[in-house]
Amino acid sequence: MPSPDAGALRLVLLRHAKSDHPAGVADLDRPLNDRGKRAAPLIGAHLAEAGLIPDRVLLSPSQRTRETWKAVADALGRPPCEIADGIYEAPAGSLLRVIRSAPDEARTLLVIGHNPGLQDLGTQLAGAGEAALCRRLAVEFPTAAYAVIAFDADAWREIGTGTGRLVSFVRPRDLTEAADA
Repeated sequence: MPSPDAGALRLVLLRHAKSDHPAGVADLDRPLNDRGKRAAPLIGAHLAEAGLIPDRVLLSPSQRTRETWKAVADALGRPPCEIADGIYEAPAGSLLRVIRSAPDEARTLLVIGHNPGLQDLGTQLAGAGEAALCRRLAVEFPTAAYAVIAFDADAWREIGTGTGRLVSFVRPRDLTEAADA
């Protein structure tokens, strides 16, 4: 993936890895299942290989997002991370408010959260990008998938509907299919 232009911002939206649904466990406390524990490190390695090292990470307080971050953090050099309550079960508009408050020195921002908010936000922000890629994002945002949206902006507060360009959308199965080919 090409690096962003000077002055550009990159937003990486990462959906938490696949979680378990144990009886009697609150949604906030659901852990990753075995599939999620396998997928998260693969995604972390792929992010690093693609040069998508975030300057800052914002994540939901849920157990599954924290476990996802723990599994990808080493590959990314453990950048500063903040648990943001406003990400848990947030719709697109709420997620955008959280992102707009990110420090501008964070040129690449990783947000680890949940659907449908992440998918809705990604499709709203991406006003440009390869048509097939945009369609894939609009159809599904599976667990442990990530979307990269680039903005020609100097500050996070400047981003909004249609101001971004979808430059990448990667699902765990894309990585396993490539490895099997």
